[in-house]
Amino acid sequence: MMTLPQREPASVGQVTFNQVAEAASSIEDDGQRVCVEAVRDLLGTGSPHIIHKHLAAWRASKPPAEAPKADIPDSVAASLGNWARKFADEAGASTRDALADAELDLEALRDSSEQLETERDELLDQVAQLQADLAERIERIERLTAEVRDARNVATEALVGKAKDQLAIEGKDNQLADLRAQIERNVASQANESDARLTAQMELIGAVTARDNFAAEIKELQAKLDAALGERRGLSVVRNAPDSAKGGAKELAKDGGKDSEMDEDGDDDLDDDGDGAEDGAKGSAKDSVTAS
Repeated sequence: MMTLPQREPASVGQVTFNQVAEAASSIEDDGQRVCVEAVRDLLGTGSPHIIHKHLAAWRASKPPAEAPKADIPDSVAASLGNWARKFADEAGASTRDALADAELDLEALRDSSEQLETERDELLDQVAQLQADLAERIERIERLTAEVRDARNVATEALVGKAKDQLAIEGKDNQLADLRAQIERNVASQANESDARLTAQMELIGAVTARDNFAAEIKELQAKLDAALGERRGLSVVRNAPDSAKGGAKELAKDGGKDSEMDEDGDDDLDDDGDGAEDGAKGSAKDSVTAS
């Protein structure tokens, strides 16, 4: 038996002509029938279609078998018919073997074709299932994309609304801060004005009080001065007049005293007017304090 060199297994359908030819020659040398299955079993791989194509080319490349020479001896002429039949049988043996091999190859090819058709149908079913799954996934992706887009729009609108609300709140806070500062300024200004007004009123009250005190002192001094002038006038009249006129002088002194009293009454009237003015000033000052 011829031993082929060890080869690494090739992919299905990738065997070469030389590999098929070597395998077929080895099978033929072993006295076995050369067919597609035998070659494929020996190689361990290969597509039946490719092996059949290379095997047909190998068979066509072989030289035809030499026909035996028909040297018929005279001694066997009588048995020529038997020998001819035997020769025909021997000559047609290779043809019959080739036909048998071809039948085996065709059967292997039919089996391979049926297997390939079955695999093709299975692959077509798988492709259809994959296409259905792909269409379902595409639809799901589109639906999820639409949901994500809608959610993004809602989130964006929510953020924009929140930002607007925040800006409105910040604007109101700024307005409140400005209003508070303005109120504080107004309150401080009014407090300063009230303090200034109260100070002025207190100074006015102090001035009126001082005036009243001065007026009372002046009134007292005026009374003392009038009394002293009356006495002096009476004394000078009595000193210079005769005794008969002393009575008149005394009356004159009395009249002078009455005049002094009238003057004092006049001064009292003036003081009353002054007191009225002072009371009016005090009342105005009191009203100003109350208003403050």
